[in-house]
Amino acid sequence: MARQEAVRPEAAGSFEDVHDVLVLGGGPAGASAAIYAARAGLSTLVVDRGVTSGALGMSREIANYPGIPEGTPGADVVLRIRTQAERFGARFVADKVSATDLAGDVKTAYGTRGTYRGRAMIVASGAMGRARTLPGEERFVGRGVSYCATCDGFFFQDKTVAVAGATDEAIEEALFLTRFAARIHILSPSETLRCSPLLAEEAARSSSVTLHPSTTLEEILGDSAVEAVRVRTRGGAPTLLPVAGVFLYLQGGRPIIDFLGGQLPLTADGCLAVDSLFQTQVPGVFAAGDVLCKHLKQAVIAAAEGASAAVAADRFLAGREKLRPDWA
Repeated sequence: MARQEAVRPEAAGSFEDVHDVLVLGGGPAGASAAIYAARAGLSTLVVDRGVTSGALGMSREIANYPGIPEGTPGADVVLRIRTQAERFGARFVADKVSATDLAGDVKTAYGTRGTYRGRAMIVASGAMGRARTLPGEERFVGRGVSYCATCDGFFFQDKTVAVAGATDEAIEEALFLTRFAARIHILSPSETLRCSPLLAEEAARSSSVTLHPSTTLEEILGDSAVEAVRVRTRGGAPTLLPVAGVFLYLQGGRPIIDFLGGQLPLTADGCLAVDSLFQTQVPGVFAAGDVLCKHLKQAVIAAAEGASAAVAADRFLAGREKLRPDWA
């Protein structure tokens, strides 16, 4: 099967209206929720970091998703679900949510490029968060370590920086840094970039970008600010790479829920707590997918949960005082 050409989501900053449903995360849970919400006639906006930022998008090959032939890259599966949602009227915007306000009738998400509002919110941000920090990371936050090139790129005018990661988000941010930095070293943990072909080609064409495949970032070094990073290429010895800044877009296995700021109750395992209809304890806020940690981590299950959350959100917006499952 031919690989689908990735279409970049719309740029942020043009979504000032209050939407019926605001979905945070565009993987199988979030994109499936968008299908059901948009199909129900609800204005639906999905805020997501990129097709390959989640577990499914990073998968090289999917063989057990119903109706998808073996050998299909995970990013293609995500794009198919998104395309279906867009056909029903859902809109996708590329941004990283850093904070939320869940109080009141309108829920708000604050991104690095825009502010987004919805009368109902579905949290489907996945579980790719890191559990451990790198040596030197916490020490140099704000002194060379950053998690947002859009926010901090200006401070690295004509300097050399490193970007750790290989997803759409990482490469998008690396390309943004070409406006300011003299040299950008992309430290890719994988042999090839796990981003859309368009982004990979753009990075390869840039004269200020150097790609380091199969390279692990081991330590961030410096005195009062970042001065170098210790890296190791697979099969090689550690080496020092002089840089003035490090932008981190690495992946892990913890729920990505830091942007909620403790506004939602968690389970003992640090996952979002929901009822049988995927409602959280905050009215109008639902959650689905790997942020729940209560199921086998399979895309088809996350998609089903996203659909269920969207149906519950529709019923909530219809004014039902108390949502009940269909079997009750």
